[in-house]
Amino acid sequence: MPCLAHNCIEYKTTPVVDLDKPEYEKVVFLSEKTLDLLHGHVEANLVSNYDLVLEMLPTDGGYCVILKKIDALFGFDRFDVEIDKEHKNNSCAYNAVLNHEEKHINVYLNIIEEFKSEIHESLFSAADSVMPIFIEQESDIDFAFEELNQEFSSHPDLLLIAQKVNAAQEIRNKQIDKNENNSELYSCYN
Repeated sequence: MPCLAHNCIEYKTTPVVDLDKPEYEKVVFLSEKTLDLLHGHVEANLVSNYDLVLEMLPTDGGYCVILKKIDALFGFDRFDVEIDKEHKNNSCAYNAVLNHEEKHINVYLNIIEEFKSEIHESLFSAADSVMPIFIEQESDIDFAFEELNQEFSSHPDLLLIAQKVNAAQEIRNKQIDKNENNSELYSCYN
């Protein structure tokens, strides 16, 4: 059973944070339901995966478990683009709507780039707040991992950065729709 962190405080280190963004996949399909003919719909999947690298150091009566590194994957890994079924695949109207939806995809990707340093700072702040814990037996390592992972993943900075990213993309996506004059789509019918 793990003991309090103060038993291992002397082993506290500054963890390394490696941040990467996932490769993304774009899937375009004709919607089975009726959509706005002027716009399609993009569903973006935000990934925030964190691999904790721990070190277990022998000490009096057990082991100190410390967080050494975070390997983080933060970004969008999939975009599902729906286009109204009235627009035939590869038609002028289909391509015009797809071009509009590409603007939304670019918003998502650009947001991650713009927030990269803030994301890294949030990850570092959360990782650096994780204190070492003491376990009596090597077999308690899974419990120690769960404790440290919970402490890291529930840190307010991680929750706040996800909210900031979501708010920024929401605002910019609304601006795209507001500023869209649909000239490319209208040219398909003239």
